[in-house]
Amino acid sequence: MRIGDADAQKSADKENGLKTTITKDDNSLKTLLILAWRCWPYYRPQLRHIVTFVALNSLMGVAILGFTILSSDLIENKILLGKQLQPLQAKILFLNDTFVISSDSSNEELSIKQRRQLRLHLIILGALCWLVFTAYAAAMWYYMVWIFQSVNQRLRSEMLSRAEQLSLKYHSSSRTGDAIYRVYQDSATITNVLQFLILTPLRILAWIGFAAIVLIFFSPWFGAIFIAAAFLIFGIMRNLLPHVREKARLSRATNSDLTSSIQETLTAIRVIKANGAENRMMDKFRADSQAALDAAFDMRLFMSLLLLSTSIIAFGAVMIAEYFMATWAMDEKATHLGGAIALVGYAAWNLGAYKAASAQAEESASSIWELAFTLSYVQDLVVGLKRAFFLLELEPEVTDPEKPQQFPTEIKCIRFEQVRFAYDEGKNILDGINMSVRSGTITAIVGATGSGKSTLMSLLLRLYDPSDGQVLFNGCDLRDMKRRDVRSNVAIALQQNILFNKSVLENICYGQNEKLQSAAAIAAAKIACAHDFILEMPAGYETEIGERGGKLSTGQRQRISMARAILRDTPILILDEPTASLDAETELRVMQNLAKWGRNRVIFIVTHRLSTIGSADKIAFLEDGKIKEFGNHSELMARAGGYKDFVAAESSGAK
Repeated sequence: MRIGDADAQKSADKENGLKTTITKDDNSLKTLLILAWRCWPYYRPQLRHIVTFVALNSLMGVAILGFTILSSDLIENKILLGKQLQPLQAKILFLNDTFVISSDSSNEELSIKQRRQLRLHLIILGALCWLVFTAYAAAMWYYMVWIFQSVNQRLRSEMLSRAEQLSLKYHSSSRTGDAIYRVYQDSATITNVLQFLILTPLRILAWIGFAAIVLIFFSPWFGAIFIAAAFLIFGIMRNLLPHVREKARLSRATNSDLTSSIQETLTAIRVIKANGAENRMMDKFRADSQAALDAAFDMRLFMSLLLLSTSIIAFGAVMIAEYFMATWAMDEKATHLGGAIALVGYAAWNLGAYKAASAQAEESASSIWELAFTLSYVQDLVVGLKRAFFLLELEPEVTDPEKPQQFPTEIKCIRFEQVRFAYDEGKNILDGINMSVRSGTITAIVGATGSGKSTLMSLLLRLYDPSDGQVLFNGCDLRDMKRRDVRSNVAIALQQNILFNKSVLENICYGQNEKLQSAAAIAAAKIACAHDFILEMPAGYETEIGERGGKLSTGQRQRISMARAILRDTPILILDEPTASLDAETELRVMQNLAKWGRNRVIFIVTHRLSTIGSADKIAFLEDGKIKEFGNHSELMARAGGYKDFVAAESSGAK
């Protein structure tokens, strides 16, 4: 197995819940129909356009088929051999009755002048048809793209919406690049369901059926040749298509891994450069890229084998049929069901009959090749759809209640009662948390790395729900409220300081109308001690700060992120290491501003910084997922161990 195949295989196993063996269920037509039916909700809004598109294309197909039959007979029999026209043919070409066959002139031939006139009329008709068909085909192609992209947009939006609804437990255990690949690449397969799973196979089978009927009209022996070739081709498809599908699954899994690798590399580019790890990352990228390339080639190898095998059988059958056609044409043998064929002038085998029958045989062989290609492509299509629907099938762990409680108009108290939480069963990150904080206070959440500080704050946003216990707002369980209501009343400034390649004002007002909130944004910036340095920038609040705020220092990014959270003016504010990159003077001013601003609010600060901790009204010291101590700085320092030892360790580390 090539590099990366094992990981890709594990990913495929996880999605399908089975070992990577080819099962009868995977091969069944029922499975494909069920998968196609699941696409129906996304096609239904465009049903009127889809029906219109199919009807217009059917009319186009009938018109092309009719013109092909008409022009073939006119060229082969009428222009070249001088046979007289059928009445309908003369009317279509606007020719008079002298060109039409009659009972008393059945043996007469068209004159040279009549043939030339017929040729001119046919050329004019062909040119007009070509112009109409070309314009028609261009319009239909544009119409098709619009329909399919509308369908894709609906699925893509729903997939991203579902991804947003999933708890952080899912996102922390899954690679971001995989979700990106599913939403952007796998979702696109739905646009091809109607075309390659339904319309194209039906069109191909219709052409094959028409060609078979025409050939059987010429001779029933062609039907026997068709049946023999069909049995052989069916056997080949039954053996090779499952391998194509398995390789398609590996191809998409390895490409998903490659997308994740690119995303992780670009996200961590500063760390990579700082540690001189460029060569190591390039080696990993080349390995992931080679694995994706190998998987894609493996899939196409089996596709090529399938197409080659079916082509050999299909065109071999055509060669056998053409041997008989040529022999019968030389003997001018009567065609089978000659009366029916006589409608288009082929009552007996001749050069025209040979060419017409040969064209239908070659068309059927080409259609069989196209059918094999379509069925090969469908295998990749099915895999992509399964990956797309896998994301939609994941049920959010954090859901809204059927009868939600209203969010309190005023937060008086937040209480944690015996709260437990685990990412993996049996491994509690939070274990029996009990804490109560009141409005108008700043509570510092402190503890060693991995003690559960950020997880505890995530519960306040309902990013997770407790495995056990309750988080109560004014005595009301947080799980009894809508997620939207909770998150609209809780603001958070993350340690990562997520900023966008926009102006300072747009970043502070992110998610709000910067024109309506400009005055409030300035007030929030003053509280975060960001106003002064913003005014010193070239365009003030309109200054573009670059991707991820790259034009700003870490401390400046931190204060803009804090101003964004303050601007939301929510009753609850969570700050994750808000002053880690600030100097002592700025930190003091920020804490004083927050204390004044938060008189009727609940503020939580996750921090290691002792000066920030000392400014808090209450301190919750976490250790091993438990709140070991709770109180103000003086109270906790009066006790032995726990918080006092933490302060001593932080103090010695700061020296």
